[in-house]
Amino acid sequence: MKEIVKDINLVAYCGLYCGACGAYIKGRCPGCHENVRAKWCKVRSCCIENSYSSCAACQKHSDTQDCQHFKGKIVKIIGFLLNSDIKAGIDMIRTNGLEKYVEFMAENRLQKLPRRGKNKGISIK
Repeated sequence: MKEIVKDINLVAYCGLYCGACGAYIKGRCPGCHENVRAKWCKVRSCCIENSYSSCAACQKHSDTQDCQHFKGKIVKIIGFLLNSDIKAGIDMIRTNGLEKYVEFMAENRLQKLPRRGKNKGISIK
C-alpha cells in the first residue's frame, strides 16, 4: 500500500487529488494522468489536448461553469458520487497555486473537497 505523498503530478485534471484516493493508495489505479483507460473523460481529454496540468490552467474560461466539458454529465456524476465540490478544488488551485493545493490536500488526507456548504471553513493557510 502506498502512502499519501505530496506530488503535483497526482492532481487529476478536474482537481481531485489522486494521491489521497483509496484506489490509488491500494495500487488499483495509476491516477488520472497515467490512466490511459479514462478516454471517456472529456475534462481529461481537453486538458491533455491543451497541455494543461488541470482545468485551473485554462485561460479560456475564468469560471469552470462556463466550460462545456467541466459542466458535463461525467463531472456532475463524479461530484455526486464522491460528494465532491470539484469546482471548489479548481478554484483553490487558481487562488493558491498547485503546490499549496497539493500540500493542503495531502496534509489533510483529502481526495476532494466536500460539497453543500461544507467548504466554508476549508482554506489554505
